[in-house]
Amino acid sequence: MRVARWSAEHPWRAIALWIVFVAVCFVGGNAAGLNEATAEDMAVGESGRASVIIEHGAFADEPAVDNVLITARSGTLDKRAADDAAKAAADRLRTVPGVAKIGEAIPATDGTALLVPITMSGDPATASDRIEPLRAATAEVQQQYPALRVEQVGGPSIGKALDDTLGKDFKRAEWLSLPVTLAILAIAFGALIAAGIPVLLALSSVAAAIGLSTLASHLVPADDAASSVILLIGMAVGVDYSLFYVRREREERAKGRGHVDAVEIAAETSGHAVVVSGTAVIISMAGLFLANDAIFSSLAVGSILVVAVAVIGSLTVLPALLAKLGRWVDRPRVPLLWRLAARRTSADGQTSPSRFWSTVLRPALRRPLPTLLVSVGVLLALAAPALGMQLKLPGTEDLPRTTPAMQAYDRLAAAYPSNGTRHIVAVEAPADQATAVKAALTRLADSTQGDRLFAPQEQTGPDIEVSPGKRVSILYVATPFTSRSEEAVQSLERLRDDLVPAALGGLNGASYAVGGDVAASKDYASHIWHKLPIVVGFVLLLTFLVMAWTFRSVVVALTSILLNLLSAAAAYGLLVLVFQNTWAEGALGFTSIGAIVTWLPLFLFVVLFGLSMDYHVFVVSRIREAVLRGVGNREAVAEGITGSAGVVTSAAIVMVAVFSIFATLSTIDMKQLGVGLAAAILLDATLIRGVVLPSLMTLLGPANWWAPRLLRGRGKHSAGGRGPASPATEEGEPTGELVGVH
Repeated sequence: MRVARWSAEHPWRAIALWIVFVAVCFVGGNAAGLNEATAEDMAVGESGRASVIIEHGAFADEPAVDNVLITARSGTLDKRAADDAAKAAADRLRTVPGVAKIGEAIPATDGTALLVPITMSGDPATASDRIEPLRAATAEVQQQYPALRVEQVGGPSIGKALDDTLGKDFKRAEWLSLPVTLAILAIAFGALIAAGIPVLLALSSVAAAIGLSTLASHLVPADDAASSVILLIGMAVGVDYSLFYVRREREERAKGRGHVDAVEIAAETSGHAVVVSGTAVIISMAGLFLANDAIFSSLAVGSILVVAVAVIGSLTVLPALLAKLGRWVDRPRVPLLWRLAARRTSADGQTSPSRFWSTVLRPALRRPLPTLLVSVGVLLALAAPALGMQLKLPGTEDLPRTTPAMQAYDRLAAAYPSNGTRHIVAVEAPADQATAVKAALTRLADSTQGDRLFAPQEQTGPDIEVSPGKRVSILYVATPFTSRSEEAVQSLERLRDDLVPAALGGLNGASYAVGGDVAASKDYASHIWHKLPIVVGFVLLLTFLVMAWTFRSVVVALTSILLNLLSAAAAYGLLVLVFQNTWAEGALGFTSIGAIVTWLPLFLFVVLFGLSMDYHVFVVSRIREAVLRGVGNREAVAEGITGSAGVVTSAAIVMVAVFSIFATLSTIDMKQLGVGLAAAILLDATLIRGVVLPSLMTLLGPANWWAPRLLRGRGKHSAGGRGPASPATEEGEPTGELVGVH
């Protein structure tokens, strides 16, 4: 309240300080640069240990290699024209800076393609940043031979295309979310300035958080998905917090209060709710640190920062804007929408009950037990497919096919089919053991021969590499199967359980591990299943404590947790239905990987538990407010849900709209995240809030507010106490969103 009053009385100072804060965060972050997580940071399980051993070997970096692929646009490939195009490409590329070597053209065995390998100079890690001149040279050759398809393809080209796609996706999500959010808020408020304030706060919070997360990446290395998640969470909570605050301030002004007094009361009520909701989100996101994983730590840092910034903005610059604008916040009015918004608010500033939600609530209030059983049954049916959830990390084959580089990759894979995936056996031992290690790896390679799970050796013998210092040795074990196949997993298990211990177990002072793409995917899935109960337990415990202390009720805290678990389980089930099958591929523009992205269930659970507190706190506190005034339990449930329906529905629609936009992005992980969060919030805001919650609270009656003596307020301060009202209601003042919390 003191912060809000100071901001309201000194609006220009508060606004200027906020602008300086956002600018310093954003500019400072850009100046510091992003510190991305390395392979060693991302190391998980045995495959992670293999990566660390390889890093210790300090092997010389393999130079980056890209290719020019020449194919026919239709029909058979004209060999003479293809040879001419290959020669022209080689001649032109030799003059391009950054090209170290042009290899001999390699014809496909079926004669459908010609491949010209290009070895690039410089750091392989920055090859994708330097690929553009090569692509430009190849494009010139394409113009010379229009009857052929001449295109650049390879790791650097795909990396560049992916970076461009992710950048465009981020901008598209940002620009799509703005008009959608503004339209929803314009309908809710009926005035453009009131609709624009929440968007302004959300965008400034996202900008500041991106800068702060870039600075924080030098302490906690960042993952590629962090910026997208900051935008996702920041737009949702930033708009919601402002929505609650602005709506309450308008209600108080409608009662005839002055601008500063209205802002102060909004801070005491909705501002308090924002702090509690923000704290719940931050606590939930902090649970990700318990996963002991670089990806989750990065996402946790970004989410915590954007929520904290949004809360600070709601308590500082938002009161300043509202006080400075005064009644101008209701200008310019959108004629039809303004009348609809005015109709939802009575003359004394109170929100009128929603007829729609009154109708929806009727079965829950009249027949609570059957309604509860049916609604919970529906949610459990939606959750059932989650029992068959599979987890996998997406690979190159799962990248979006909307870019020319990935379309060229598909043509390359068709003309030059791979022999399958391979496992990496990494061994670290004293240098004087190098000969023994090599002999043991040779025996290991020989032991795979004749087994259908492994590919035959090359005529040159086992593929073994030894580090310059002879402390690290690597054996590549090939399989004839793709990384997604069950046989590839079986070959990994055969190596880890039988062949590798038998061959390497007798080496003195040696450490070894089996890595590779198959191992990384399997190990990360095992890591998630192991950490999930720990993170879930932390989030449930902290959420229970926050809710119990906020509402002075153990029962409300327990029911809040159970309802959130139901919505999370239903969201998991919908994710499995949509993404582990192929029926929705056309509608959502993805290719199913037959699994859910490995990191998603844990992150989705934590985010959902935090975000659902936004309107759950708001709704239950309105119900409790009515109980404190002496209203009967059934009537209090109806009053709390219908009275808060407008602001809560608007907040939920904003969240669902923003999350749904992310379902249109190119990468499979962002699609799954967007669909999962949108489905969970939609279920929470409709079936949970409109059916399950009222039927359960109606059944429980006065037991809703039971609490041990430690949590009970002093008599009338508690819903379960002796008095029917709080001091605020006795004095005729508004009780707000968190009545009785002192």
